[in-house]
Amino acid sequence: MRLNQLTIPVSDIPRSRDFYQRLGFRLLVDSPHYSRFLAPQGDTTFSLHLTSEPIVPGAVIYLECEALDDEVAALQAEGFEFEAGPADTSWLWREAKLRDPDGHVIKLYYGGVNRIDPPWRVKPEA
Repeated sequence: MRLNQLTIPVSDIPRSRDFYQRLGFRLLVDSPHYSRFLAPQGDTTFSLHLTSEPIVPGAVIYLECEALDDEVAALQAEGFEFEAGPADTSWLWREAKLRDPDGHVIKLYYGGVNRIDPPWRVKPEA
């Protein structure tokens, strides 16, 4: 299996669509209740679904950037406000944190080799 799609609930499609397009996502499908994007790199897709229910953010959206500090600086210059970072973490990644208009947490990060192979990785059974 390969993870391809993630959909999050939003309260305002135009506002959220603009936010994610400014973040670098390319719009693929657009309607009054749904928008789908292609990630800035790779072929992963990401969707917004309009809801009238209260939005309770829970999942964290991770976007990997090799030049994290430069990416954060460029986004800040475009008006994005970060809550934290970039900073090194105890899990050996470098992260910065912001939120989308509905409060969903987005972490821009660089994990390097530790993304898939951290020192504490579970070793496969022989």
